[in-house]
Order: sequence, then structure tokens, then C-alpha cells
Amino acid sequence: MTANTVEASNSNGSTTLLPRARGDFVQTDGVKTVTKRALAYLRAGFSVHFRGPAGSGKTTLALHTAAQLGRPAVMITGDEEMMTSNLVGSQHGYNYRRVVDRFIHTVTKVEETADKRWADHRLTTACREGYTLIYDEFTRSRAEANNVLLGVLEEGLLVLPAQNQDEPYIKVHPEFRAIFTSNPQEYAGVHDAQDALGDRIVTIDIDHSDRGLEIAVTAARAGLPEAKAAPIVEMVREFRDTGEYDQTPTLRTCIMIARMVAQEKLTPSVDDPYFVQVCLDVLGSKSMFAGKAESKRAQQHKMLLSLIRHHCPPYRRKPVAVAKSPVPDKVKGKSARPSKPVPAADGTKPRSQPGSRKETAYEC
Repeated sequence: MTANTVEASNSNGSTTLLPRARGDFVQTDGVKTVTKRALAYLRAGFSVHFRGPAGSGKTTLALHTAAQLGRPAVMITGDEEMMTSNLVGSQHGYNYRRVVDRFIHTVTKVEETADKRWADHRLTTACREGYTLIYDEFTRSRAEANNVLLGVLEEGLLVLPAQNQDEPYIKVHPEFRAIFTSNPQEYAGVHDAQDALGDRIVTIDIDHSDRGLEIAVTAARAGLPEAKAAPIVEMVREFRDTGEYDQTPTLRTCIMIARMVAQEKLTPSVDDPYFVQVCLDVLGSKSMFAGKAESKRAQQHKMLLSLIRHHCPPYRRKPVAVAKSPVPDKVKGKSARPSKPVPAADGTKPRSQPGSRKETAYEC
């Protein structure tokens, strides 16, 4: 899969996205199946939750699915500091009104009022206009911040804070849809989602891409032929299988190395020192060695070099053709034979050839 192209536009003071599916979007049978199921749930009126590890393509798949719906989208990223007001809106600034009454020229009457102004945020905009809400990494937000979604997904009502006295709630547009993503493997900054919210959404688990998809995506994102991208993907996948790291090497790792190969015109071979150093930089950064761990660092360095040598072997040098020099007969084990003398034009006996030790005469 590759990232979708999106165009930004402004609507009612809130930034929206217009997801467009790319023509070179890499799809395998597995990707098509997941997309088809997600679209079926969304068109039936349910919300979808893509759950998977980092680098599995959750956000890209969410944008691609939103593009298939053909509606504008708003995107929110979960955060520890997220509050309900960040989702629905809040009072922002004031509306000032000043009236000067001079109906009687000898009397001047001035009246001033200041009212707090309400500003919609992205969830409210999506509910009003029927946009698609993409809530990326929603479990990074506290559960209490997401409570407002319960009424939206079940009753179709968005309850606004009491500060908005003119409009206590709004009816959710029938075209409104919500797509969530989360990473269950991360523990830093992640909160457990409330059961009430999980009961209102359909969860689809996304795992790491298979070998064919990783090669196709790496080649497409880096601009390399698949033949050059394949050994890089194989190397990263084997490193992933070893488990000798603190941060899982994902598809992004393959793309990083492949882009450097394309940009710097490197040869994916252990004979290219620049390529080897790029692999060590990218793959080595997946491990963190606390304190004095030089022995572990050296051991991993040796393992990475072994992986590079195995999947990106030395150049296959073509043999150079060497012209063969004539071999003397004596070297071949044969006795040297004297060349036959040629008779002279005047009929005299020919002389022996230069360098021959024995003269041989012929009668005319």
C-alpha cells in the first residue's frame, strides 16, 4: 500500500480533507478483502476500527477506505491532552456590538454588548456536514475525552457543552461515518478504551504485510525495480524474525533503505560500503543499549553484517577473457620438426633455414 493523496479545503472554518485513491495504490488479495469488509460495515451504518502494530498500514488503509466512500473527511490524532472540547468545540473570542442612538440630536445614547462566540471543532463539523471522521490512534486519548462519541455512534446525537446555550445538541448527519485506528502493542501513552465504545465499533485486526506486498510497496515508494527491492525486504524480514531489537523493524524500515539506494544510486551489495553503512544505521537504530553494553552492540553489529552478506552478496564479477599465447611444441611434449626448405628459382640447392642445426639438401 502507498499513501493516498489528499487535498485540503476549508469548510465552516474547519479544515477538511478530500481523500483521493491513488492510481498506483498497491493492492493484494488480502488488502482488497479487508477494504471490501470495511466498506460493507461502513455502508451498513457501523464504525470501523483498524487495530494493528506500527508499520502495518492502518492509517493508509483508513485513508484509502475513506476515499472509497467519496465524502470529505476530517482527521483527528489521539493525544494525552485531548479533551472533549478539542473534539466538539468551545467558546472562542467574543462578538462585540455597539449601538449609538442619536435620534434626538441633543441626546446621545450608546449601547455595547459582548457575547461569547462558539466555534465548532472537527467532530462537530463532521456530524453537521456528514463527513467521514478518521480518528487516528484514538487510544492515546483518555477514555473520558471520547465519551461524547457514545451518543454519536448509537443515538445519532451530539450533545454539546452547556456553554453553547443556543444549540444544546445537534442531529448527526445520515452520511456521517467514523474510522478508528489503534496500536495494541504500544504501552507508553496508551489508554484502555471503554467497553461501551468498543461495543459500538467493528474491529478489524491488521498484521504486518506479507512478503509480496512489502516488496511491491517498497519498490513503488522508493522508485526501485522489484528485483532490487526484494533483497532489502528479505533482509529486514529476517531481522524482524530474530527478535534481537527493541523496536520492531517494519515496512517503513524497508522503504528507508530502498529510498537511499535509489537516491544515492547505491548497489545493494556487501561490496558497497555506503550501502552497508546505511543498513547498519537504519537497522541498528532499532536497538537501544543502556549503559555499558559494548559487547551486545558488537554482537548485533556482527549479526547485521551477516544478514547483509547473506541477502546482498558480493558483486558477480564477469570473468575477463585472456588471449592465449601460442604454446611451443616442446612444451606440448612434441619434438620440433624442421620446416621444409623451398627450392631456389635458379634451380640451385636451397640453403637450410636460419636457426636449424641440420642442413637437408634436395635434388632438383
